[in-house]
Amino acid sequence: MRKLFDEKRAQRQFLMSEYGKNKLLGYADSFREIAKTLEDDFKWQKEESRQSLFYNRRIWENRCMLADNLHEMAKVMTQVAGEVFSYKPFPDRKYRQISQILKGEGLQVTDMYYIEKRDKRTRINMTLWSDKPGGFLTEEAADLLSILLDKRLLPSVTCASVIDNTLRSYTFVEEPGFVMLTGAARAVKETEAKSGDNYAVIETERGKISLLLSDGMGSGQKANEDSEVVLDLMEKLLEAGYTPHAAANLVNNALMVGGEEQNMSTLDICEVDLYDGICEFIKIGGAASFIKRGHMVEQISDGSLPLGIFKGIESDGIKRHLMDGDYVFLLTDGVLDAVENCDYEEDMCEILGNLTQENPKELAEALLQIVLRKTRGRIRDDMTILVFGLWENT
Repeated sequence: MRKLFDEKRAQRQFLMSEYGKNKLLGYADSFREIAKTLEDDFKWQKEESRQSLFYNRRIWENRCMLADNLHEMAKVMTQVAGEVFSYKPFPDRKYRQISQILKGEGLQVTDMYYIEKRDKRTRINMTLWSDKPGGFLTEEAADLLSILLDKRLLPSVTCASVIDNTLRSYTFVEEPGFVMLTGAARAVKETEAKSGDNYAVIETERGKISLLLSDGMGSGQKANEDSEVVLDLMEKLLEAGYTPHAAANLVNNALMVGGEEQNMSTLDICEVDLYDGICEFIKIGGAASFIKRGHMVEQISDGSLPLGIFKGIESDGIKRHLMDGDYVFLLTDGVLDAVENCDYEEDMCEILGNLTQENPKELAEALLQIVLRKTRGRIRDDMTILVFGLWENT
């Protein structure tokens, strides 16, 4: 009887997922059609007035940018709809055993199944509630499940932090194979009160971390606001499910709409998958980045222009496979420019290769001190150093 119930439940969940998939694909097609209309259905007015010509061109450019945004939204929806996964109910005996143990701890289970995807990582979805006063920490529930299933599990980043008396769905995922530690060091241009550089570290889903570094053109309050806007938009788009490349395209379009009064900003994106150590760099006008493996240092650079200059970003992304003990340095151009040499990027490789600190924060501060010694303490431009290290999760 239990087996029949599980089969019907799995079939119902599959049908629901197919329904959601088809809805997303339908929305994506609608967005593409609207974008096509915006691109094609525009009538230029045959007027001699320069003002009218300028006005019509601005309308055309804004329509094209809106069309680009709709295309990007359609891509995200198609990508989500294309995710292949299936539901696999727990074996009856295991389900009863786990339910009884969790009940003894104050957790009530009404549903539990595996979510299987192509990457073969363990994902468990459970419908839970707790009658325990003050609720039950989701982290503690993950610890219990890890013991019961003999596999280290963590709550998904989208889960509520506490399991209370409201029936909710919780997802627990396999612990990544790597752990990351980050550190940063900064120096503000000596004639300014605020730095034009800003950075952010965002975990968009369990095991997927994006590091962002933006340098607002110029310095001071205006540059600070510009780079802050870039990071704020990127964070919202990444959390909404956009890929870093798609999010950067949308931010680029938003800055272009700002016109000539909008300062351009650089953007460095480094997305790291903590499950397999794959790291992707997307550099949009940013200074060179560096990967340090022992005394060996690799320079990562791309000659693309800052945001807000041309329609569509030029960077296609550069992928590297990181290993246990590797460090990645993201720098703003103030750091490299301070190394006064025609081969300053090669000099930076030598400097990084000689650093012996192991903590990313200490590495960032040590590098900043070396650069400041080279400039005799003068800070002619904002300097920001963002470092992360990767280690196997043992």
